[in-house]
Amino acid sequence: MSAPVTSTLGLLVILVLWMLGAHNRVTGLKRQVLTAWQGVEQAFGQRAEALQSLLRTVSPVLSGGEQAAIEAVESALAQVVEQSAQVKRKPLDRDAVAELSKADAVLGATLPRLLALVEYHPELAHEATVREALARLGELKPQLAYARRAFNEAGTAYNAAIHQLPTRLLAPVLRFGEAGQL
Repeated sequence: MSAPVTSTLGLLVILVLWMLGAHNRVTGLKRQVLTAWQGVEQAFGQRAEALQSLLRTVSPVLSGGEQAAIEAVESALAQVVEQSAQVKRKPLDRDAVAELSKADAVLGATLPRLLALVEYHPELAHEATVREALARLGELKPQLAYARRAFNEAGTAYNAAIHQLPTRLLAPVLRFGEAGQL
């Protein structure tokens, strides 16, 4: 073989090996995002169970205008569950993650009103189911914050990798899209 052919083949082998290395690196970072999503999903599920238990218990006691608070939390919770299912199908879909983040913010905004109503009604505050649900919600706050942070850190590392040269050149070809942040 002549020197130009050998050089071309050598360059081609180096290029293929580089592409494989870049693909493996980004795929590994993608796997970290997926693993981190499982933690978020688990925390969201546990919070949904605690909220549903709380809602079932307080709904018969709260009346009139207070029902609006229950309906607001139920609606926001349903939206979070729906958006969570969307993200579960595509954890790296930036738009789906953004919608989940918005839905979670709405839930976070509606929840304090319901909790204030529970505190206002002494018969609810002494109910074991309510105390357990409130305790569980309190326990889940740091767990959810940790899961979110892990998801966001994994997404940030993944996004940084797909935006670095020379991997940036491969991202569109290999269909590596940008991950969202919660």
